[in-house]
Amino acid sequence: MTDTQNRPLSGRTALITGSEGGLGLVLAESLAAAGADIALNGLRVDAEGAPLAQSLSDMHGIRAIYVSADVGQRDQVTRLVDTTATRLAPADIVVNNAVIRHFSPVEDFDPDHWEHSLSVNLSSAFHTARLTIPQMKAQGWGRIFNISSYYGFRGAENRIDYVTTKTALTGMARAIAIETAKTGITCNALCPGSVGTEAILNRIRGMAAEQGRDFDELAREYASDRSATGRFVDPRSIGALLVFLCSDAGADITGATLPVDGGWLAS
Repeated sequence: MTDTQNRPLSGRTALITGSEGGLGLVLAESLAAAGADIALNGLRVDAEGAPLAQSLSDMHGIRAIYVSADVGQRDQVTRLVDTTATRLAPADIVVNNAVIRHFSPVEDFDPDHWEHSLSVNLSSAFHTARLTIPQMKAQGWGRIFNISSYYGFRGAENRIDYVTTKTALTGMARAIAIETAKTGITCNALCPGSVGTEAILNRIRGMAAEQGRDFDELAREYASDRSATGRFVDPRSIGALLVFLCSDAGADITGATLPVDGGWLAS
């Protein structure tokens, strides 16, 4: 098997927002394993995030950097994109993964939380696309991914910011896909189901403590309620889909909303 087959994304540069841990870091690892250079992003200071980038570089033989930036602020998104271009190359794979969420009924929802969620979850994706599309057009190739959610299809109580922004990301992907359809750029929305991230596991730990339940039992129940397979979605499955969509075989898949949810929507 040739190196191109082993590492089909060699020569590509991927920028993944919200990738200092959880799903974002797994997606970065998948793209790095396929040969892409990686720009990680998060809220840790650069000195704390740099070891993550170094680990990716050492493991996969690619170039990797970490850029501390709050993507809820437009000027910091610009700095993130510019730093990626300066230290690596202009990003031709963009994964809009950064997310925050709050839990509250609509009438009690803090307006500042609403504005913050809009800026991090939604506006940041607009700005990364706005800033990277010109270079993608110039080279005739690009891949943009909005990480939406099962809740991009369905409503839920007490999470108005999350449901609204995740739904809007699917519409944004369609709009960008149509505008870039003849340029070699694709844009898709990926909709994970329940992934066993540390944030979700911590939430289950809190529920277990509150209810006096066994954590493992409650985790199995939580996953079964959210997946026909009865388990959490493996984040590596989402990473593998990213790599496929970046391949030549993914060139005609654009404007799609793709669930990776273990059959949650179907059940």
